[in-house]
Amino acid sequence: MKVLELLNEIDEIIDTASGFPMTDKVLIHAQDVLDIVEQIRIELPDEINQAKWIKDERQRILDDAKKEYEDILTKAQAQAEALIENDDIVIRAKKRADEIMTITEENCKNLKMQTFDYIDSILYNFQEKMEQLSAMYLGDMVGNLEKSFDAINQRLSDNRNEVKEMAYRAQAED
Repeated sequence: MKVLELLNEIDEIIDTASGFPMTDKVLIHAQDVLDIVEQIRIELPDEINQAKWIKDERQRILDDAKKEYEDILTKAQAQAEALIENDDIVIRAKKRADEIMTITEENCKNLKMQTFDYIDSILYNFQEKMEQLSAMYLGDMVGNLEKSFDAINQRLSDNRNEVKEMAYRAQAED
């Protein structure tokens, strides 16, 4: 850079100049220094422009590098996600999860059917007890009591049919 060389010349003029005793002052030829300052003024705009261009170019390179870094990072993340998705462990885990879900749904259906069977069994046993009580006490009781037992028996039969219907619908839904 020409400006630095000219500044070095000013330094040399000051260093080689005659000094006044007991002071920091020196005697220099003003025209020599003024000529160098004029050359600096001439060179300075070119050097400033060159420095500005270097600064702008540096920023452009940094911006390009940052954009390239972000592009590479985005591509790497996408590739990592694809590798994870296709990974054998993930595939096996998904398959096992599907199997567990199928077993769970089947167990739920079986439990529902067992519940309907249990309710039907209890109602059937109760219906038998009512028939036994009806047979045992029918002769001794008035006709109204017989009607009550028949109504209860009919109600139990209706309830059993309703439970069977619910079981049938539940099975048809699955």
